[in-house]
Amino acid sequence: MRWILIRHGLTQGNLESRYIGCHTDEPLCEKGIEALKEKRYPPVQRVFSSPMKRCLETAAILYPGVPVEIVPAFRECDFGLFENKNYLELNGRQDYQAWIDSGGELPFPEGESRKEFAARCLGAFRELRERKLNGDCALIVHGGTIMAIMEACTQPPKGYYDFQVKNGNGYILEENGVYSSIFPLPF
Repeated sequence: MRWILIRHGLTQGNLESRYIGCHTDEPLCEKGIEALKEKRYPPVQRVFSSPMKRCLETAAILYPGVPVEIVPAFRECDFGLFENKNYLELNGRQDYQAWIDSGGELPFPEGESRKEFAARCLGAFRELRERKLNGDCALIVHGGTIMAIMEACTQPPKGYYDFQVKNGNGYILEENGVYSSIFPLPF
């Protein structure tokens, strides 16, 4: 079976380079909807999605007629005090500089750490795998969710930030007992 990992389509917050986390449930923007409609995605038997509006809208566009199961633990990271702000608005803040200097390892002020976020996402992914599903499955999630899964499940190992992915793009993980290969989605 294959896991098709797809980052949700473009939102206005993405266009403005904002930290759009679990507290800002914004929809896809028109440009994001159009971009998704222009691409072809691998067929799947099942779709699992973050509960965030941008993911559910993406799932409906990419896989109409395929049932979507919401996975609450796949929701976006809690960016805490950085929520809905961009670099220009955060530049010069001591807490933001400390987070940058940590390589993104410090928790977001009043939010989650990358480690906590990754553990939450990986726990949910493990639960899906334990269900021994048949057929290819799509995960319509957030960039960080994909990065956490790819970092933990691919060989040879790579770092979290090596798996950054643009909106509407993703990876295919082939499962044959072990995650052994990755491919950028063919668009």
